[in-house]
Amino acid sequence: MRILIWGLLLYIGYRIIVSLASPKKSVEKPVGKMDSAEITHRDPVCGVYVSEEQAVVGRHDGQKHYFCSMDCLEKYREQLDHISN
Repeated sequence: MRILIWGLLLYIGYRIIVSLASPKKSVEKPVGKMDSAEITHRDPVCGVYVSEEQAVVGRHDGQKHYFCSMDCLEKYREQLDHISN
């Protein structure tokens, strides 16, 4: 019985030493690969940052513009109409 206990203690000690001596493997996201939920854009009307998934998307001159709400999109269109007239 004593041999079994000593064997178990030696094994546990060995595992502790090995785990402390080996370098830790870090789990990180690769740089440059982001989910679309993590990409945010600034609303040009109110300045709020909104994710691509939640944004209301409008186009002007072939470019996408991201808005926090339909109200901001409509205000943006009104500003464009005012500038063009």
